[in-house]
Amino acid sequence: MIPKSGPSALSTQRLVQRLRKTSLESSLAGKPKLEVSGQTAVNIDVSKRLANALPLYLLLVVGFAFILLAVVFRSLLVPLKAVLSFLLSLGAALGSTVAVYQWGWLGKLFGVDPASPILCFLPIIVIGVLFGLSMDYEIFLVSGMRERVVLGDEAHTAIHSGFALGAKVVAAAALIMIGVFGSGIFTSASTTKPIAFALAVGVLVDAFVVRMIILPAVMALFGKSAWWFPHWLDKILPKITIE
Repeated sequence: MIPKSGPSALSTQRLVQRLRKTSLESSLAGKPKLEVSGQTAVNIDVSKRLANALPLYLLLVVGFAFILLAVVFRSLLVPLKAVLSFLLSLGAALGSTVAVYQWGWLGKLFGVDPASPILCFLPIIVIGVLFGLSMDYEIFLVSGMRERVVLGDEAHTAIHSGFALGAKVVAAAALIMIGVFGSGIFTSASTTKPIAFALAVGVLVDAFVVRMIILPAVMALFGKSAWWFPHWLDKILPKITIE
């Protein structure tokens, strides 16, 4: 059976699901089992496997980052804030990509014709790259704050001093990455365009909204408690100076 619609069409995906359901019912009734092949069937299977692996992948990436930041900054609230705030950047990146490339919003502006489902491996790539950049920006900003706290500055003074030291570096690094990723949005490669768009939006939101606006505001709300660290945990974990 060959569908009349394209491999990415919703009707083709539904046809694959109906055929597989019929095959399962036939095998249970003792009849020959039917197998479904083709691009759509393969895409459905790959998407399902990636979707099942995504939570564990995200948990491992976030978990290792939390431990590393806790060791470096000797704090629990700072790494917790860092990994949770990353979800805002990830949500903005994936949400805007779905809106443009899957729903067709502003499609003409970004050369999307026609709108189609997002690549199944896009979230894996975006999470890995964006999370690494996000934690780099976090370390650039918070390391300066941590340094001033260690030298004896009051918490709010340390926020101002640390932010002033790291903000220009983060802004320059983010603008470079936005330019690199943004150049891929207007190429003819339809496979890489959504990935480039997601990364460009993710870096833009993470650097200039999450790290430069939300980060210092939350640190100010935490105050001195941002650097609280259990004494017993401080003894167990190795001491690392980020400098």
